[in-house]
Amino acid sequence: MMKHILLTTLLSFIFCINGYCEKTKDEKEKKGQAYSSGIKKIKDVVIYKDDQFYSSFPSVIKLPNGELYVAFRRAPDRKVFSEKGSNHTDANSYLVAVRSKDGENWTKNPELIYAHPFGGSQDPCLFQLKDGTILCASYGWAFVRPEGIENLKKPFFDAGKGAIFLGGYIVRSTDGGQSWEDPIYPPHIEPEVHFNAMGNPVPAYNRGALYEGRNGKIYWIVAATDNLSPKKTSNHLLVSGDKGLTWEYSGVVAADEKVSFNEASIYETPKGDLVGFLRTAGMDDQACIARSTDGGKSFKWEQMGFQGHPLNVLRLPDNRVLLTYGYRHAPFGIRARILNAECTDFATAPEIVLRDDGDNSDIGYTWPVQLDENRVLVTYYFNKERGTRYIAGTILEIK
Repeated sequence: MMKHILLTTLLSFIFCINGYCEKTKDEKEKKGQAYSSGIKKIKDVVIYKDDQFYSSFPSVIKLPNGELYVAFRRAPDRKVFSEKGSNHTDANSYLVAVRSKDGENWTKNPELIYAHPFGGSQDPCLFQLKDGTILCASYGWAFVRPEGIENLKKPFFDAGKGAIFLGGYIVRSTDGGQSWEDPIYPPHIEPEVHFNAMGNPVPAYNRGALYEGRNGKIYWIVAATDNLSPKKTSNHLLVSGDKGLTWEYSGVVAADEKVSFNEASIYETPKGDLVGFLRTAGMDDQACIARSTDGGKSFKWEQMGFQGHPLNVLRLPDNRVLLTYGYRHAPFGIRARILNAECTDFATAPEIVLRDDGDNSDIGYTWPVQLDENRVLVTYYFNKERGTRYIAGTILEIK
């Protein structure tokens, strides 16, 4: 009996040692991979979390005074009303923000950016111009009662339970987010087939980063539902020459008979190419890139060779580009790659797993910002153990 116990203990010890060695080996391989790719993970941080609220879809900028400003969409976690769960449309979904001086310690009580008078808002996309003006692009949903839905101008986009799409808008701040001006409504673009809840053609909208070119123009890739059967979306370029006050249609970024292109970020390379990083549907979640060499008049898109969505980019001090994205397949988490200055090596750039401890696919929507010369903060929303969605971040050291 004693021999049996000793043998069992010994075998357990050996298995534990082997497991420890395998784990240590995996960790070393991941660490080595990170170093070889130029990225070292420092730590994960919680930016905002409150169990009463479903918080998601962040964006971040660094203000001229060095302060970090993170905007996100906050709505009640419907479980506080004894409902089964939350979703991405809510009448009480507001645009809010928190601040930090170091990327680790954040203000506790969010500031209100905007509460839409006719419904809930989504995806605040911050962009800071060279003169310090801040743009925040968003879009909204109106919650219409059944008797109203019967009378709406068709076609309209119904997300379910009476949530009718309102389309996009932009708010501006010239004082570091202390106050915000009245909304600017971008133009309707011709490919968009939907009317909004007021019966007007849907104003342009999208989730993703804008970019200010060397010529002073602001570029914004927007989405449009261009077909109802089968239902699909395409991407198009809008350009502003007056700091976001007015917008003009430039052309198609990506469109296909079967594939949908939607949430997108745009970037200008040192050589002057405009590069869009596109989320897709109907193509196994393949990430796509679209490039223009003629100032946005025309684009050519192609698959990047990996899954991930949506995508975002940050120019590093040495002109390389940090590409970040959510990974909505097991193991769920956040991933990154470092691209060359012209973003041409996307197919071969090593993929780095920043974290893979997410509970399900309701995570991601990354937005990176430079903390200092060597460190970057990547913001996103996250959930663990099917808990409340919250705003998180990962601090990286990049060599």
